[in-house]
Amino acid sequence: MQFNGKKLILGKLGLDAHDNGLRIVAKWLVGAGYEVIYSGLYNNPQRMVQMAMEEDVDAIGLSFLGCEHLYYANKLMAELGKRELGHLKIIMGGVIPPDDVATLKALGVGLVFTPGTPKDQILSSIKELLG
Repeated sequence: MQFNGKKLILGKLGLDAHDNGLRIVAKWLVGAGYEVIYSGLYNNPQRMVQMAMEEDVDAIGLSFLGCEHLYYANKLMAELGKRELGHLKIIMGGVIPPDDVATLKALGVGLVFTPGTPKDQILSSIKELLG
């Protein structure tokens, strides 16, 4: 697949070390023509935003499996606001209760994927979000 001009940084915040799903999604995105930077495990919001700035990405993608998604979403959005990077698109996925999806979107998260979301839906939603 040819590069489509869109760049994402994917990673994990906090102490959650389970990144199998995130790595699979990264491969799907690369196969769909995106440039993907994998930031690794154990990041904090400040580091993730700093890397996003340095790499000049279009979106930040995060995976959560330990119920810390609301805590880190608040921290990440505050950090983006401090650095005037509100234009960056935020994508979250993982074990996120359906009742929390509206809260995340109200905070400014563009897309939220819950367990079992099909590959085609993930890719088409990201394509629509990033244009």
